[in-house]
Amino acid sequence: MFRLSRFLSEIRTPTPVGPRRDPPGPVVIWNLVRRCNLRCKHCYSISGDVDFPGELTTAEIFRVMDDLKAFGVPALILSGGEPLLRPDIFEISERAKALGFYVGLSSNGVLITRENIHRIADVGYDYIGISLDGIGATHDRFRGKPGAFDASMSGIRLCRERGLKVGLRFTMTMDNHHELEDLLGLAEAEHIDKFYLSHLVYAGRGNKNRADDAGWDITRRRMESLFDRGWAYLEQGRDMELVTGNNDADGVLLYLWVQRRFPGRAQHLRAKLAQWGGNASGVNVANIDNLGHVHPDTYWWHHPIGNVKERAFAEIWSDLSDPIMAGLRRRPRTISGRCGACRYFDICGGNTRVRALRLTGDPWAEDPACYLTDEEIGADAQARRLAVSPYRGARHEALRRHPA
Repeated sequence: MFRLSRFLSEIRTPTPVGPRRDPPGPVVIWNLVRRCNLRCKHCYSISGDVDFPGELTTAEIFRVMDDLKAFGVPALILSGGEPLLRPDIFEISERAKALGFYVGLSSNGVLITRENIHRIADVGYDYIGISLDGIGATHDRFRGKPGAFDASMSGIRLCRERGLKVGLRFTMTMDNHHELEDLLGLAEAEHIDKFYLSHLVYAGRGNKNRADDAGWDITRRRMESLFDRGWAYLEQGRDMELVTGNNDADGVLLYLWVQRRFPGRAQHLRAKLAQWGGNASGVNVANIDNLGHVHPDTYWWHHPIGNVKERAFAEIWSDLSDPIMAGLRRRPRTISGRCGACRYFDICGGNTRVRALRLTGDPWAEDPACYLTDEEIGADAQARRLAVSPYRGARHEALRRHPA
């Protein structure tokens, strides 16, 4: 996750640059249930409104929680499917809070109603993230359900009425990028605490629909408008946090933006961005799916590295015999093509490996969603010739045709 607001604040109030420090354990995004009441176009878990056999029991979840706590995991993000479809969701959430985890709830918001908002408030979630893909009918089309937008907005407002910290999550594609400004306006009007812009990752239905990924020029324009918006928030004293995810080139683009706008702060910001270090899959982010399989992050469901029914999470996470995990933990990672030649590799860390894998078959190829130019990243002619991906010149045709 790229905490845009935090880095923008470094322009006004610089803080000391220190070494990169990893938390004692990763943040765990935990898909407690795969069932979902919606059918989202970019769902990485390919959820549906059916029960999936073999999911972890309450007792198994409690046992794994103890392992996670002992290993130093600081935060649990309880997700799905739709986690509110799990009958024991509040029991699980309350125990997570009692153990001292930071606990987030990742929901589509439709099932947050006046009948259960008191239970949600009583848990005391540290954060509730609710996804919106656009305004009104746009959101309903993405979610496959008429009325989903109005139901989600009702859930958002119920949470805000109870004083809960709420964030909107928006996955940007060719089909909805034009509604980004409207969604930000909605977030402002509704006094939302956080806005999270996610770039599309080619996993699950997101891989099936990867030809809809936003083009590089569109992504750049939308990101720079987000930078401008975030700076305006700082100037106005507005405290809505802006973050982005799943394209670590955002950090490099912010540095280039600061070079133009605030050149005297550029080198400080570059050092802070290098301290952050970019992509953290398999390092500071982990995933446990509904069956107990552990993955480097939520977009690696095709690649389990162990199962918590059979081995303790600490043992699984510490085992680097898996070549993907070993490659993700390597510093610096060994990545080819433009990524390997990039002068800003220390900021980005090679970006999102799943996209490279899906498009080229090689998890260590360049990320096809990097929207920076060769000139900006300093990739010379030889590096371009050695680039693994031959798809850069006609990206959307390649996204559509290349086998998954």
